[in-house]
Amino acid sequence: MKKLIFLSAMLMAAAGAMACTNFIVGKKASADGSVICSYNADSYGAFMYLYHYPAGKHQPGEMRKIYEWDTNKYLGEIPEAPETYNVIGNVNEWQVTIGETTFGGREEMVDSTGIIDYGSLIYIALQRSKTAREAISVMTTLVEQYGYCSEGETFTICDPNEAWIMDMMGCAADRTVSKERTVWVAMRVPDDMICGHANQSRITTFMPAKKQKRGQETVLWSKNVVSYARTMGWYSGKDQDFSYNAAYAKPDFSGRRICDARVWQFFNRYADGMDRYIPWAEGREAKAEPLPLWVKPNCLLTVQDVQAAMRDHFEGTPFDVSAQSEDKADIGGGIWQMPYRVTPLYFEVDGRKCFNERHTSTQQTAWTFVSQMRSWLPREIGGCFWFGNDDPNMVAYTPVYCCSTRQPDCYSGRGADDVTFSMDNAFWVENWVSNMVYPRYSALFPDLKQVRDSLEHSYFTAQAEVEQRALQLDGIARRQILNEYTCQKADQMIARWRRLATFLIVRHNDMTVRPVDEKGNFKRNKYGLGVAVQRPGYPETYRRELVGRTGDKFIKPAE
Repeated sequence: MKKLIFLSAMLMAAAGAMACTNFIVGKKASADGSVICSYNADSYGAFMYLYHYPAGKHQPGEMRKIYEWDTNKYLGEIPEAPETYNVIGNVNEWQVTIGETTFGGREEMVDSTGIIDYGSLIYIALQRSKTAREAISVMTTLVEQYGYCSEGETFTICDPNEAWIMDMMGCAADRTVSKERTVWVAMRVPDDMICGHANQSRITTFMPAKKQKRGQETVLWSKNVVSYARTMGWYSGKDQDFSYNAAYAKPDFSGRRICDARVWQFFNRYADGMDRYIPWAEGREAKAEPLPLWVKPNCLLTVQDVQAAMRDHFEGTPFDVSAQSEDKADIGGGIWQMPYRVTPLYFEVDGRKCFNERHTSTQQTAWTFVSQMRSWLPREIGGCFWFGNDDPNMVAYTPVYCCSTRQPDCYSGRGADDVTFSMDNAFWVENWVSNMVYPRYSALFPDLKQVRDSLEHSYFTAQAEVEQRALQLDGIARRQILNEYTCQKADQMIARWRRLATFLIVRHNDMTVRPVDEKGNFKRNKYGLGVAVQRPGYPETYRRELVGRTGDKFIKPAE
């Protein structure tokens, strides 16, 4: 029997692999009938932007070169499709949206001979699919034909009518062991449910009790998904009892506390009875009840609700790392109570392995989206892709319509890269601001939040009017007005963010606070100069901690 090797989320993060979060909302679980999904693309040091692949017609024999998404390494080439669709970000012109999180799984299953990596698979499928089901077919056909060279991956695959979650792994390089090249399972999320995944394989048992009607399946799987595990000596029970993640990516402490805990918090926000799964999320109790794949929310969710979930730091839960936490001994947030923790996730003290909580909102996010897909609108209008280019807590999501045929300049990546700063690039301007805020969070974040929320409120307020105008137009004119609106809002955001950066420097210079009036303008005295700055000092909780740890050292003696 082969040695069992599981890659934990902690090890993947240490190696620089993607460590992301996806949430999914079925159309009957949303307030307006939208299918909604989200994605934080989390990778330290990665410079990312809003991708664009224009629609095209391709001649027989035309080939597409495949470059690994994470490294830009050339992997090979495959034939182009006769027709490809317009893709902006992770949504295409048919409103199909795809996200992902990496779970790793068994190390020995990686197929080093494959030429399709998980990132390329996403964008090829978006260019070739009109529905989520078609995307699943495209993805699984491609990897079976050309091999899948990435680690274990969970994909979110949605369209205006359906939401799916799919786990996929390779079958190593030895074709004498397995003629098939991947093992995968895809499950349709029930319309009235919410679902999520965060770097841990989420699918357990999946075999349907009765035969499914063709075209109406709610579960799809590779024909070898059970037999491969039997061949490798990893499973010997009945087909109907087979659990995908138990065989290929068994949840360990990291898979539960570092990964599934993020999904638990999403469920905990919007569903009842989630306390029963705290032991699972804590990761310490071996026989804890597993977190379900999906749950029914206690309210209908909006795009704003999902955006709020992407900004979460476990507030109000046993895993809370924010200033609201009742654990006064936790000084990890520093003087100004930052609800973030330094990396890596794991560290050692006197030979003991310790860990930081891994919440959904994290400083390593390169970009984030919440995709809104609406079946009752013309597709150019129905797909609204809310995008931000940094930690979602620190940015305003701007609307990007799925019919957009050009990127907003600030989201294009032109004139900037991972070591080239640009004042015209959203990634760098937003990171500039957030990295001012992080170390002095409780002092600076309220100013950022006011700007963030004001911008987003203006976008949602204007959405109905903009879409009504677009409905009065046809074809090119409709696409043009929505593309122009997309670019206008992105331009507005980066201009406002540059102003925010300079405002923060002036207002909080030298750890003081310069007073402002009700309109946010700096107050001046009768001589035209700024009024005296305020010196708030340490937050109350930190003052007490400081004195408690130092005894009489800083106690002023009685006069």
